[in-house]
Amino acid sequence: MKKHKSDPSSWGDATKLVRGGLDRSGHGETSEALYLNSGFVYDEPETAERRFSGEDSGYVYGRYGNPTVSMFEERLALLEGAESCYGLASGMAAVFGALACQLRAGDHLVSSKALFGSCYQIVTSILPRFGIRTTLVDGSDLKAWKEAITADTKCVFLETPSNPTLEVIDLEAVCSIAKAKGANVVVDNIFATPILQRPLSYGADVIVYSGTKHMDGQGRVLGGAIMSTRAFKDELLKPFLRHTGPSISPFNAWVLLKGLETLKLRVEAQSHAAQQIAEVLSATRGVSRVIYPHLDSHPQAALSRKQMRLGGTMVTFEVEGGKAKAFDVLRHLGIIDISNNLGDAKSLMTHPASTTHRNIGAEARAMMGISDGMLRLSVGLEDTDDLIADLTQALAA
Repeated sequence: MKKHKSDPSSWGDATKLVRGGLDRSGHGETSEALYLNSGFVYDEPETAERRFSGEDSGYVYGRYGNPTVSMFEERLALLEGAESCYGLASGMAAVFGALACQLRAGDHLVSSKALFGSCYQIVTSILPRFGIRTTLVDGSDLKAWKEAITADTKCVFLETPSNPTLEVIDLEAVCSIAKAKGANVVVDNIFATPILQRPLSYGADVIVYSGTKHMDGQGRVLGGAIMSTRAFKDELLKPFLRHTGPSISPFNAWVLLKGLETLKLRVEAQSHAAQQIAEVLSATRGVSRVIYPHLDSHPQAALSRKQMRLGGTMVTFEVEGGKAKAFDVLRHLGIIDISNNLGDAKSLMTHPASTTHRNIGAEARAMMGISDGMLRLSVGLEDTDDLIADLTQALAA
């Protein structure tokens, strides 16, 4: 007997993450099938012709699409509430693809200045090589956004919360400013994940993710995704990405697909633990500053609570004594690993000034507020008391 078909859009997030986009083959497998093939065959030459012309929606080549990849895309789009999703080989492929597909020589891009190191390089170095003008603004200053976004602005890009300073930007206000000038808004929502924040509901046009982080959640594979309208995907993304080739492998898409099943459980548990850790660090000797979106001390705490259900899985803090003390803390960690990755089941810590943001230079780091004593902690799924004890002994060592 066939199961009754219900409307997936009416499901809760947990159900969407487990069953969204499920497309079983005739074998009736429980787990989603992994299609490890690069090409497809056709029963007739006319079938091939129809598929290449777009009359037939079937698959033609691994770089264009794959059944496993499609399940990943459909599940994530369903969760986000987006019309479409495009799976990619990495988060940075998603960032570059979302921007480059819609920009050309002479266009103007406005971006928040608090960015991940590679995003900063794309905005300030790579895109300008192709004649794209870029302007950086203080993301928390709405007046700066109003002055920078003009009738010539084609696109706006921002991270919120930002990496690693956890700056929170008013999505509704910035999207409104951009819309008044006819500019598309691209939001990097990697730190918040779709579990805690939905930028589309505030007026954003395109959302980018690194699936490598929370979606995988166990440090196994690279992957990325772009959420958009169906028109944006069909008219801009497909022509650009199909011919430039940053496609995600079916295996990586399958791993991310399985990771999505537990995304809500992991992000919520990690966020609750991060809140506790941030509160403890705020009262710990030797810690000069703690940055966490839902702490009362955060400059945009009220805004963060409005936009994000929880404060997220990341805690950034500064230690007295600069780089030497920061390295000392890292050296004395017993449970938490030193790693520049994040969103993992294992707690990870890095020193941004010497790793993720090293190549942008001291001047850019100072502009972003990244000091030599700053440490970024990605809170995992270990016992929270164990993590607090580890941090406490490392800071006291």
